[in-house]
Amino acid sequence: MKLILKFNLVFVAIFLIGLGVAGYLSNQLLRENAREETLQNARLLMETALATRAYTASQVGPLLETQMKYAFLPQSIPAYSATEVVNGLRKKFGDYSYKEAALNPTNPRDRAVDWEADVVNRFRGGYDRGEIIGERETPTGRSLYIARPIQIKDPACLVCHSTVEAAPKTVVDRYGPANGFGWQLNEIIGMQVVSVPTEVPEQRAAVAYRTFMLSLAGVFLLIGIALNLMLLAIVIRPVTKLSKLADQVSLGNMDVPDFHARGKDEIGVLADSFNRMKKSVVQAMKMLEE
Repeated sequence: MKLILKFNLVFVAIFLIGLGVAGYLSNQLLRENAREETLQNARLLMETALATRAYTASQVGPLLETQMKYAFLPQSIPAYSATEVVNGLRKKFGDYSYKEAALNPTNPRDRAVDWEADVVNRFRGGYDRGEIIGERETPTGRSLYIARPIQIKDPACLVCHSTVEAAPKTVVDRYGPANGFGWQLNEIIGMQVVSVPTEVPEQRAAVAYRTFMLSLAGVFLLIGIALNLMLLAIVIRPVTKLSKLADQVSLGNMDVPDFHARGKDEIGVLADSFNRMKKSVVQAMKMLEE
């Protein structure tokens, strides 16, 4: 087996092992990073909704307070404004869905479905009060969600949600007397939840993984070509030439020229040794002829 073939077999073995280890580790890391990036985007969406709620409650609501006595204006409700703003953002970020799910909402569209109610009850039970991250099965596939509790911390919220008698008449006329009442201060009444299909981070990780592995394979290929060229120029060709000269000497041809190698590396040392050996053989042959 030729030296260059042996070298390439070893190189390919090392390449395959290295590619396998790098592929496994990078796949895990990229999947985790893609998932975390998706969750960060979801948190940004939540913070946008919270900022909208605060703006509506502090600035929009007071401006519409007089009009609310004559006609209900949903734009004055923080939850409504937050949902509408995020729905506007979803036109460009369609994979993400946002909902303010409540157990007893004023607006029926905010009513929590079964799985959402379970998460809200976890918050109400005192577990995972800050944030819950999970996955669930949906009719369109597996979904990743992140949820945060909605807690009544501002007594002003109870004006519309404590009792039917205390609520503005326009609110009762719009939604009826059976929804969104009986809330208590500091009570957790629902949650913010952002959902996104798990295929979103998985696809992102797959694209990054494919790009990384192709780049890594390309780098290994270039390194292999470069090493083969170096091996041919520095080792294979000099050794092949030296082998042919040594073969000629072994057949009694003493007229072969000396082998000159550049540098003082191992090939150079071998060339010097060959030249000395050839001179010694020539002198020995002359002595035998005398």
